[in-house]
Amino acid sequence: MEKSMKNKNTERMGTAPVLGLILKMSIPAMFSMLIQALYNVVDSMFLGAYGGNSDALTAVSLAYPMQLLMVAFAVGTAVGVNSLIARRLGEGRRKEAEYAATHGVLLAVATWVVFAIIGIFLSKPFMIFLNSGSEQIVTYGTEYLTIALVFSLGSFVQVMLEKCIQATGNMLLPMSSHIIGAVINIILDWLLVFGVGFFPEMGVRGAAIATVAGQFIAMFYLIIILFKKNTGIRISFKGFKFEFGVIKDIYKVGLSGIVMQAVGSLTVALINFIIKTSGAYGADVSTAAQTVYGVYYKMQSFVFMPVFGLNQGISPIIGYNYGAKIKERMMKTLRYAVAIAAVIMLLGTMAFHAFPEELLNLFGLEPDYIDIGIVALRRISLCFLPASVGVVFTALFQSVGKGVRSLLMSLLRQVILILPLAFIFSRVSVNLIWAAFPIAEYVAMVVAVIFFVQLNKKDFSRLGGQKF
Repeated sequence: MEKSMKNKNTERMGTAPVLGLILKMSIPAMFSMLIQALYNVVDSMFLGAYGGNSDALTAVSLAYPMQLLMVAFAVGTAVGVNSLIARRLGEGRRKEAEYAATHGVLLAVATWVVFAIIGIFLSKPFMIFLNSGSEQIVTYGTEYLTIALVFSLGSFVQVMLEKCIQATGNMLLPMSSHIIGAVINIILDWLLVFGVGFFPEMGVRGAAIATVAGQFIAMFYLIIILFKKNTGIRISFKGFKFEFGVIKDIYKVGLSGIVMQAVGSLTVALINFIIKTSGAYGADVSTAAQTVYGVYYKMQSFVFMPVFGLNQGISPIIGYNYGAKIKERMMKTLRYAVAIAAVIMLLGTMAFHAFPEELLNLFGLEPDYIDIGIVALRRISLCFLPASVGVVFTALFQSVGKGVRSLLMSLLRQVILILPLAFIFSRVSVNLIWAAFPIAEYVAMVVAVIFFVQLNKKDFSRLGGQKF
């Protein structure tokens, strides 16, 4: 009976040709992540044009680290669930895989409650902490952040359901949920930010409402799919009770993902704070640099998001074959993934170097902002190529349950190196800050390779087969 219930999407992860399997599983995820990046950028483009100045855009840029923190908990927990489901399916333990999925949904709801409380009480203090002095920026940012956090239930549950389905090898349903959410968000941005037809002009508040509305609709879409269609995984609360052993297994991988992405959120916030408090330039330049950094962070998602989508495609393949002790397929998946990620990152580097002014003009920035932005985009984008190795190896470590190595890599890249370097460079020139990014990524790449070599000699050797 157990064997007859096996989903063909799951079985193909151990038998289908590797490159074709990677492309079949990754392209939908890459496409959905590009859609996700698109509507994040569209949000900023609408707000850049709103009000005739950059205050709204700056406010959303300063609010972004708190949103990243929310995403860190949503995605990190879901990645832990995804890894556990994929490994249990690889081991033929389907009921335990479904039990992990049910735990994941309840953990997503519990985490939302925490962030709703944060949104109510900490949104304004957070904006005051990062802002250089404009009351309008604080007002805009508080409005946006409160709505985005208090009504984030749709985001938490949608991400969890998406990762549960992806663990079975089905990448099309998560892609379709992203597309639906993104289209709703973009349409509502246009209607609510400026007030079109009978819709009121809501500015920054409208952009926040558009975002959470898209997330809720994507969540309801996946809930309906799970009840109406055989996705290869079932979520049931009948006779359910929490098991701390399952939660421990989830966070054994998920906690490192949460911390890694939370560290990214902290880094963005602290770099903004470093820019704010530097004595090397005035408040106007500080605000311009903060805005440019926020715009860069949105635009670089067009480069990083496809690689993250690639990771979503390879993670269940690696996790399944690790659980099934098929080392050759696991290593072949890793080789192809590194090559694909490097090509994507190279194209991104070329675009940021060739067309920085054109990219910045999409956001309606003032001339002084453009001058700072051109230098920023060209210097920071030098980190893309080494990041391709670090990002893919992070997925490998998480997929085989070795999340601590990913965490150590991330701390090195985003805390131990980049923040001290950014602080020192900021005291010299605003343009020198951006050099901290490629320096940190190259060091992190070296550490990732060292960690992999160690695992390949020790942990992976028990699987037999070829080395990398």
